[in-house]
Amino acid sequence: MSPPKLVGLAGSFSRPSKTFSLVRAIGGLTAVRYGLESEIYDLSDVGPSLGAARHPDELDAGGREVIRRIVEADVLVIGAPTYKGSYPGLFKHLIDLVDPLALRGKPVILAATGGGDRHALMVEHQLRPLFGFFMAHTLPSAIYAADRDFSDYRIVSEALSVRVEQAVDELVPFLPQVSQPALLAAE
Repeated sequence: MSPPKLVGLAGSFSRPSKTFSLVRAIGGLTAVRYGLESEIYDLSDVGPSLGAARHPDELDAGGREVIRRIVEADVLVIGAPTYKGSYPGLFKHLIDLVDPLALRGKPVILAATGGGDRHALMVEHQLRPLFGFFMAHTLPSAIYAADRDFSDYRIVSEALSVRVEQAVDELVPFLPQVSQPALLAAE
């Protein structure tokens, strides 16, 4: 039996990206802690057809594959950059192409990045309701990171690292087949 799969999605086209770095850090810690296979994508991986697609079938092969992987994942890590208090339009457009029942019951770690503290509630006011519509299980601890939490696209904030650990710990009830032995071995 293959290990459960984690898919991370950074809702940004920029490379390098603080959002991608944050999603990769969360996904990497989660994969190691629970023995998951992990893949991380950003909007560039979806491809240039995203903006014109009105249906998932109108995406190019790369875009359809990213949506398929999101839907088939056992765990999602979703991160978005914050622009004027919300997530980017093309990120929302990609999520609009996912079937409304496809994420039902799926555990999701939510994360966002922004320039400063003015955007800190974006996760609660924008991302959590969005994934609530999909009936996904958004974990209680969401992660917000400001510019000051990074240096050269690497996490340098101890407080941010603690928040990442806390959110990853909350996956235990969703991965009982892999989490309990890992936690017992760590004690």
